[in-house]
Amino acid sequence: MTKWPPYSTSRNKKSDYYLFKTAPQEPFFMRLKLYFPHHYFDAGYWTIVGTFARKTIQIKYMTIYFEYDKAQVIQALRYHFISKSEIRIMIILVNVFAILSITLYAFKKIGPGPFLVGSVLWIVLMISFWFLLPYIVYRRAVTFKHAFSMHFRDDNFELEHEHGSRPWSYDALMYYLESPHFFHLYFDSRSFLLVPKNAKMGGSDVSDLRKILSEKVKKK
Repeated sequence: MTKWPPYSTSRNKKSDYYLFKTAPQEPFFMRLKLYFPHHYFDAGYWTIVGTFARKTIQIKYMTIYFEYDKAQVIQALRYHFISKSEIRIMIILVNVFAILSITLYAFKKIGPGPFLVGSVLWIVLMISFWFLLPYIVYRRAVTFKHAFSMHFRDDNFELEHEHGSRPWSYDALMYYLESPHFFHLYFDSRSFLLVPKNAKMGGSDVSDLRKILSEKVKKK
């Protein structure tokens, strides 16, 4: 998981405002700057359209609030491990070996040794990826113990809690995928954020969040 707290936990006066402006090549009298206080927006999906000097701009903003549920996080971590191609290949190979050893043992082509080895490998693999690894990751990651707000804007997204905040550009994400309870935002194959689908979104819903992600990030 991505390390927390974020790299910068300090907030200055200017950090409570977000700047949007038109293209820099326009004459200075055609440029438009819009400042919005950080506390102005409630949870939900906002589309602000303004016209200035015959230029129309559209700003999309969405804020959600959430905490993590342990059972849902454990399930999401299982989904993360099982979705890896190398782990799927390993599981398939172990299953094939176990089935083959059972078949050969039934026809008395091999002794009980290979059959027991295949059975033990299958049991160990299932226990590791279904129980041990998800619980180990959950216990070590302090991220799951906090309450968060998350802001999605046109050019970046920001994760925030009581100790600070950290923004990222959408380009920092390699891809995202969905599990039953979460959006998984991947920075690389091992670092990711879990965004709950049951987060408080005000007047918006999960389809609005899905739309933002599908427009900004590649889906796996």
